[in-house]
Amino acid sequence: MMHIHVLSLFPAMFEGVFGSSILKKAQEKQAVSLEVTDFRAYSGNKHSQVDDYPYGGGAGMVLKPEPLFQAVEAITTSSIKPRIILMCPQGERFTQAKAEELAQEEELIFLCGHYEGYDERVREHIVTDEISIGDFVLTGGELGAMTVIDSVVRLLPGVLGNGESPVQDSFSTGLLEHPHYTRPSEFRGFKVPAVLLSGNHAHIDQWRREQSLYRTWSRRPDLMKNTELTTSEQQKIAQWEKEKNY
Repeated sequence: MMHIHVLSLFPAMFEGVFGSSILKKAQEKQAVSLEVTDFRAYSGNKHSQVDDYPYGGGAGMVLKPEPLFQAVEAITTSSIKPRIILMCPQGERFTQAKAEELAQEEELIFLCGHYEGYDERVREHIVTDEISIGDFVLTGGELGAMTVIDSVVRLLPGVLGNGESPVQDSFSTGLLEHPHYTRPSEFRGFKVPAVLLSGNHAHIDQWRREQSLYRTWSRRPDLMKNTELTTSEQQKIAQWEKEKNY
């Protein structure tokens, strides 16, 4: 079982997310334990203050090192050395590859900050990973942590009903996922592609691969550089490029 701890000043934000959908089922299946701690409890002062003015002046408040150091030390009492993840806009851009890497760990600790930032000693002496979910600013690290946790937990064995689902997802193969259709086969005159009704699985796989290639080429061409292509696929992309330029 994977153990995930979250240190946050607003633990109530996680109640709905951790108590619903896949994350709820993952806990019921004992694939993961999810725990949220208000690190204000480790402030060490009667006013439960966890932030202070920055040395050297400047706008905003900075999270003090003591509460986070003490909270992490209280959590990491076992022999397992956890990955300690700082959610911040300066971190590594989160990817599916990073989710797959983190899914191999036994224990993860997420630090969710607020205010102007963290005392730098937190980064230097506690944190193993810094992660950003995009080039934009949020009020705090909670929403980012929820996103990363959801992405990681769904990769754990037995969490999803269909074991192939996480393997076929967009980005897991390096390509965007192909289109999906379900019944009815015709709706308001819009028909499901005939190949999907053919029962010929080789043709279906070929169609899905081509659709994934086209979607990736047209929507996220930056991903194509990491994709191994057959000669016929290279020719197909060259044809799309030619048609695009006409």
